[in-house]
Amino acid sequence: MKRGKNYQEKMKLVDRQKLYDLDEAVESVKKTATAKFDETVEAHIKLGVDSRHADQQVRGAIVLPHGTGKSVKVLVFAKGDKATEATQAGADYVGAEDMVEKITKENWFDFDVVVATPDMMGVVGRLGRVLGPKGLMPNPKSGTVTFEVAKAVSDIKAGKVEYRLDKTNIIHVPVGKASFTQEQLNENLSVLLDAIKKAKPASSKGTYFRSVTITSTMGPGIKINPAKI
Repeated sequence: MKRGKNYQEKMKLVDRQKLYDLDEAVESVKKTATAKFDETVEAHIKLGVDSRHADQQVRGAIVLPHGTGKSVKVLVFAKGDKATEATQAGADYVGAEDMVEKITKENWFDFDVVVATPDMMGVVGRLGRVLGPKGLMPNPKSGTVTFEVAKAVSDIKAGKVEYRLDKTNIIHVPVGKASFTQEQLNENLSVLLDAIKKAKPASSKGTYFRSVTITSTMGPGIKINPAKI
């Protein structure tokens, strides 16, 4: 794939053969984030597991200390007191069957995360075909199926991110914005890597962190030394 002149210039700032320490990698990713908008910084982590096996799944959610820098719209499926709780906690949209109808009939998707109380999962299940492919289906493992809706909404608004393996055993997670200070990005990335480290399946053998790369939206990938994680 042919890259533009700006990208080629950014590449000169990165040593493709080098495995950077975390601090150095973050410093480099900030230097290469020169777009006119505030680029997102993402981590791409390849693990030595096989996601085809149920006992080697790596999935969870954490609240990043400094958030992601993105304002997140939350839709909550709840009724009664729980619906009131969700609204008071700052949920952008709260409803039940009415929201199912809005999504199915109007093809409405003006939200980033879906939370549901367990008793509403029968209703939400009708949306499986449309929410599933978009990665929006609530899940107990990520804390989005819960009766503690106020906490769930607060955590998401504060910068909660979900991490999970894709089919190639790689986890892709945003860890902040290029405008963040180096310390903020360092902390966010360290908390994420620590959580993934703790989530290592007991059945996983050999090297766990195969590769760790961080990149900004328009910048080149910068490899972190996995041996130092």
